[in-house]
Amino acid sequence: MKIKNCIYVLLACYAATFLRVFINHNLIVSIIGSFFFGFVIAKKLSYSNQKIILSGFFSCFTSFTGFIYFLYKIFNQGDWIKFIVFFNLIIIFNVFTMYFGFWISRKIT
Repeated sequence: MKIKNCIYVLLACYAATFLRVFINHNLIVSIIGSFFFGFVIAKKLSYSNQKIILSGFFSCFTSFTGFIYFLYKIFNQGDWIKFIVFFNLIIIFNVFTMYFGFWISRKIT
C-alpha cells in the first residue's frame, strides 16, 4: 500500500474515533457500524478504498473493545447466563444487521 493510502487510513481512523466520542452507546455504534459495513462490502470498491473505509473508519468506529468491556462488566457480576445470552445476541444481531446493510446496498444498485 502506498504512503498516501496509509495517510488516508489514519485520517479515516481519526474521523471515526472523533465521531465515536459523540455516540456513547456501544449497541448503537455496533448496529450502525454493522449496517454500513455490510453496505460498503456490497459495493465494488478498489482495494485501497476498501481498506480506507473498512479497516480505517469502521474498525475504529465500532470499537471492538467497547463490546468486550460490556461483556467484561457482565462477567464480573458472575451472571453466566446473562453473559452467554448477551454474547450470542450481540453477535447474531450484528451479523443480521450487516447482512441487511449488504442487502439494501444490492437493492439500491
